[in-house]
Amino acid sequence: MKKIVTLIGLALILQACKSDQSESTTEPKDAVELTVAEKIANRYGIENWNEVETIKFTFNVNKDSSHFERSWEWYPKTNDVVLKSSTDTLRYNRSNIDSTFINADKAFINDKYWLLTPFNLVWDSGTTISNPEKETTPLSKKLLNKITLTYNNEGGYTPGDAYDFYYNNDYIIEEWVYRKGNSPTPSMMTTWENNKAFNGILVPMSYKKTEDNWELVFTNVSIE
Repeated sequence: MKKIVTLIGLALILQACKSDQSESTTEPKDAVELTVAEKIANRYGIENWNEVETIKFTFNVNKDSSHFERSWEWYPKTNDVVLKSSTDTLRYNRSNIDSTFINADKAFINDKYWLLTPFNLVWDSGTTISNPEKETTPLSKKLLNKITLTYNNEGGYTPGDAYDFYYNNDYIIEEWVYRKGNSPTPSMMTTWENNKAFNGILVPMSYKKTEDNWELVFTNVSIE
């Protein structure tokens, strides 16, 4: 039981934010106008977002011999959400959340954020994004491009957090650092692994820590 509780805590560590202010539409821009954040989001297929009707996925966290998972169905155009766990199924709409659904919604925002992180670079308001710079990554020690996304201190489930994104010249993210409350000390660092396209939307299928036997994996992914 202790390991499972620990895993749940790890699984929820990024349940930031991220109040989905503008997920429903994304207008394309001329290439000459694109910011780095928009170039990254485009590389992951955000131009196909308006065609998405249904997203299904299972969020898994493995640490040593312990395993934690929960499965989701999301209908972005209506914002209906279905949570499926080993013991229960919960249905709710994100436009009508009360105390009954708040914990489920925190888990949903966390898990969806991992799944579609590059889109949040352009979806979320109340953020600042640094100018790009070259920097050696903390895990692989590669020289990559870096931008930092910082949330303001108001709104969302865990405001004030910061994320350092390390991406290559093809605008593919290879590593990131999560810093709770914009602390200078990393709260979590992982690599991005095994990108896979689903109807034009690119998803990192796993995240790994290099100094811990920990991996976050997506299974049963469907984007239609």
